[in-house]
Amino acid sequence: MSTPSKTVPGSPLESQVTAPAVITASRRMYWSVRRELWEHRSIYVAPLAAAAVFLLAFLTALTLSPAHRHEPLDIPYEFAAALIMGTGFIVGIFYSLDALYGERRDRSILFWKSLPVSDLTTVLSKLAIPLVILPLLSFAIAVVTQFVMLLLSSAVLLGSGLSVGTLGARMSFFHMSLMLLYHILTVHGLWYAPIYGWLLLVSAWAPRAPFIWAFLPPFVIWGVEKIAFRTSHFLGMLQYRLTGPVPSTTTARSGNLMEMMSALTPVQFFSRPGLWVGLAVAAIFLAAAVRLRRYREPI
Repeated sequence: MSTPSKTVPGSPLESQVTAPAVITASRRMYWSVRRELWEHRSIYVAPLAAAAVFLLAFLTALTLSPAHRHEPLDIPYEFAAALIMGTGFIVGIFYSLDALYGERRDRSILFWKSLPVSDLTTVLSKLAIPLVILPLLSFAIAVVTQFVMLLLSSAVLLGSGLSVGTLGARMSFFHMSLMLLYHILTVHGLWYAPIYGWLLLVSAWAPRAPFIWAFLPPFVIWGVEKIAFRTSHFLGMLQYRLTGPVPSTTTARSGNLMEMMSALTPVQFFSRPGLWVGLAVAAIFLAAAVRLRRYREPI
């Protein structure tokens, strides 16, 4: 025997009881990204470890090598940024290969599919890690590392009786940070999109060993082209995508990393056909990855 409800039909109390909670798409994306950060600590641990190792080496060089104080002062700062960004790029590669494969391997995909989160939101949240979160995190860690290096260099110069003004005259910390942010947003945020799209596609499809399936097809294509046509256009395309759009100017030939970053203006970068072709290819890879996640079974 059921007890009749005492709630008056149409009353505010009834609407509060029966109305389901509405979760917006942005909220689902936010918690999906948070989930990736919780499950993959290497996203922030690896760049932090690279920064700590470099700071230790930099401090050792400052204190034990007097000749190091007379070298160009901007080179260690560029190398620190390159090391941290390179570490982030490597972490992004391994993360993308395991992002969709790992949840099929440990069968956690059965649980995640029971939640009210679409396959598109899940794949986009996983793409946001190497394309947005890792570059911005690498930039923040690099800026903090360079600022600590600046403080250490100033302290060593003052302790040696030298003027700190020589350090400020040879480098601009603010200008260097702006160039680094520009490089992060353009190259690591947009130019590498087809690379991460391909890796996510392989992660969603591979029955075993996604690392082999990700790198074996490009190697086979290059080998077939080399044997059949005696050309290396495919290899050149891959090198062009990995090294980034470097302008053929005097600054590019000088070998200065920061000057090379700033030489490619936004107009030059966004007018390159390779950028838009790469984004279109990345969209195709992502659409295929979403469809595969929808129908692939656990391993």
